[in-house]
Amino acid sequence: MSYDPYPSHPYRPPDPPPPHDPYAYTYTYGTHETYPWAPREAPEPAGRRPQHNAALGHHSDLRVLRSAYRWQRRVATLTALGYFILFLILSAFAPSFMTSTVTDGLPTGLLLALLQVPVTWLAIGLYEQTARRRVDPIADRIRKLAELDARREGAR
Repeated sequence: MSYDPYPSHPYRPPDPPPPHDPYAYTYTYGTHETYPWAPREAPEPAGRRPQHNAALGHHSDLRVLRSAYRWQRRVATLTALGYFILFLILSAFAPSFMTSTVTDGLPTGLLLALLQVPVTWLAIGLYEQTARRRVDPIADRIRKLAELDARREGAR
């Protein structure tokens, strides 16, 4: 590019603005592609009907599924881990309670340690119950919607 001594000459038309390209950045001497390997979006064909259903990745049911699954994990984890932490705290800070006997010769600490197995089974049961009641129906609905979307795309 040559040097222009009169950049604001009244008879010179202004340069048109460059087209917007999200994968490019502008230098003083032109536009250079930042990521030439990046995919470019193809323009939408003219006669194509707009899609009425949202894409599956943006579906609100996925958010609901994630939160239901997160709640399910928290309940099961806090049930088992909470009981174990309670047992450890009692062992560390209440030794007189843990060494006291429940029946003839059975200390409270041993009884609480043996109860860890049923509490773990309870956590597994809670996990299964919440999966059947809350998570699985949402996952089934998303799976059916994905099948419908795949059929629609296959028909096009």
